[in-house]
Amino acid sequence: METEYKVILGVIGSDCHVVGNRILDRVLSNGGIEVINLGVMVSQDEFVEEALAQGADAILVSSIYGHGEIDCDGLRERCEANGIGDIPLYVGGNLVIGKRDWAEVESLFLNMGYDRAFPPSCDLPEVMDLLRSDIDAQRHAKAGYISAHETPALRVAA
Repeated sequence: METEYKVILGVIGSDCHVVGNRILDRVLSNGGIEVINLGVMVSQDEFVEEALAQGADAILVSSIYGHGEIDCDGLRERCEANGIGDIPLYVGGNLVIGKRDWAEVESLFLNMGYDRAFPPSCDLPEVMDLLRSDIDAQRHAKAGYISAHETPALRVAA
């Protein structure tokens, strides 16, 4: 089955928590989105290399062990350095160590260049709808209408 959307999914850094990754893979795949699942313990370079090799529409990063603040920083810059600077970047999970207000955590990741950040519990069908919308906005931007990062749908978190 050919799909209209293709995403790279993985668990970043030294994180080996796979359950959420598999759930997200299943939900997206059942929703008609092609998922290239890199599994666990994925480096930033692996995300970027696979996105380039697959012609992916978005990169979805998860982190459950709390070190996302360290592991995720710099991914937007790596994408830019490799010519895919406008690719939608999503991040979700237990992204920081300790109990912090979600608005603070979300702001941190948006400032790192992620288009959307999600807490450990979120509405996955809603995430899928946002993903399709953001990919469509990015494609529209690539067609020469407006920069993807100027598109209001992209820098606003769920």
